Amino acid sequence: VQRDAAAAGLSDNDNPLQDCGTCARAYAEAVGVYLGLCVSRQANRSSNLTFWDRGAGNVQQVFARQALPMVWDFCEANPFSDATGNFTGQVGYLANVVASSPVTAIDGSAKLFDATTLSYSIKPVVSTDPPYYDNIGYADLSDFFYVWLRRSLKSVLPRLFATLAAPKTAELVATPYRHGSIQSAEEFFLRGMSQVLERLANQTHPGYPVTIYYAYKQSEQRGWETFLDAVVRAGFAITGTWPMRTELPGNLKKTVAALASSIVLVCIHRPDDAVIATRREFVGALRATLRPALRLLQSGNIAPVDLAQAAIGPGMAVYTRYAKVLDASGKPMTVREALALINQILDEVLAEQEGDFDADSRWAVAWFEQHGFDEGEYGVAETLSKAKNTSVAGLVEAGILASKGGTVRLLKPDRLPEDWDPNTDARLTAWEMVHHLIRVLEAGGESAAAELAARLGAESEVARELCYRLYTLCERKKRAAEALSYNSLIRSWPEITRLAREEQEHEAEQTALFAAEDDPA
Repeated sequence: VQRDAAAAGLSDNDNPLQDCGTCARAYAEAVGVYLGLCVSRQANRSSNLTFWDRGAGNVQQVFARQALPMVWDFCEANPFSDATGNFTGQVGYLANVVASSPVTAIDGSAKLFDATTLSYSIKPVVSTDPPYYDNIGYADLSDFFYVWLRRSLKSVLPRLFATLAAPKTAELVATPYRHGSIQSAEEFFLRGMSQVLERLANQTHPGYPVTIYYAYKQSEQRGWETFLDAVVRAGFAITGTWPMRTELPGNLKKTVAALASSIVLVCIHRPDDAVIATRREFVGALRATLRPALRLLQSGNIAPVDLAQAAIGPGMAVYTRYAKVLDASGKPMTVREALALINQILDEVLAEQEGDFDADSRWAVAWFEQHGFDEGEYGVAETLSKAKNTSVAGLVEAGILASKGGTVRLLKPDRLPEDWDPNTDARLTAWEMVHHLIRVLEAGGESAAAELAARLGAESEVARELCYRLYTLCERKKRAAEALSYNSLIRSWPEITRLAREEQEHEAEQTALFAAEDDPA
């Protein structure tokens, strides 16, 4: 390659690639780097942790996610064949990427620095995706590829591959086995992340915010608390939170635990004249902020699995606007206490939305919270119905409840009648709308659900609100199967409403056409 590059007119000096050389030798080494990456990709297809995908009929890679899974029976790809996992395919993949990359006049560069000590020569604009506490062992997983890259490229990039394995000591993750205990690992992460964020707060361009991507579930409370604590300690105030759809939709249908979005925290340096607030003032500001914020998130169709996480942002925006929030005893409120209040008021706001539902649906929500789709006593159900201004007989008439032998049970979606028509239902409820939509979505897909949504019309928006409420209850009660159904319906909502709108427009055109044909004029 070096001889061909020299023959094509590149300089034949000896400046290597690792010193930013542009000569024939550096060109040849650059080609070698691409081929080394192909070897690294081949390792992902040539391990005894690969498995056979019966649906697609091919070998699946090791790293479908950022962890090494346990595989009971494995298959190995032949790197010299024409089948999936061959080496020529890896070369072809990289060649296509290079060939399709746009050629621009803008030069970019990547450099390795320690973010806790980095000083910038200019005021930069920063957007960063930091380590996720203890979620991912980046350096440990890197060794899977590092050993092959080092064998291929040590002579080309000797400084980069100076160590036998990926460096790990300074890695900013809370890994207990490196630090002796969970507490020590947390202190290491908090100290390091605070240093990084403090440098960003003091050195970045004052005219632009710092944006930080994060994707924690609410259940990972320790990681959220520690990271947000570092944000506050660094002197940042959170001025906005933007949920962004970052995950492949097909992967999200497999598990209710999968987050559909990442949350972008928009941070600016907290003003030096920020005021001190009491707990009461903080709670009042939270209630005033979370109500419209929640409506906005729901109208944007954020998945229920992401809702609680996204709502933390507006809540933390209130918390971080103050220099301090003092509790009743005059002590500063911690991030943990602020998060607990945010979640509490979020629950209150979601519960307030039940006022939009009909009496039968409000009864069903209360019953579902306690019993799910399991049986319960008739007497308890009747007592609850009086409090909700309905009756067990009315709920049976509405088609959402079965009552027999002194017990009652909410009807699961697959037990609901297939010939249900909302236009002829004399006692239409939001509960029915949600569960009939789930029934047709799971049986016939988004097009079938769209046909039903078209008949529901504007009433379907109330059903969407109820879906969020039911998902929250399922998550709290650890009812994964039901939670997945509610989450899937919301995630499919944009496509369902699009198809429903097309259906309604088509029906309107047909009606206008027939009216024109019947018009004697």
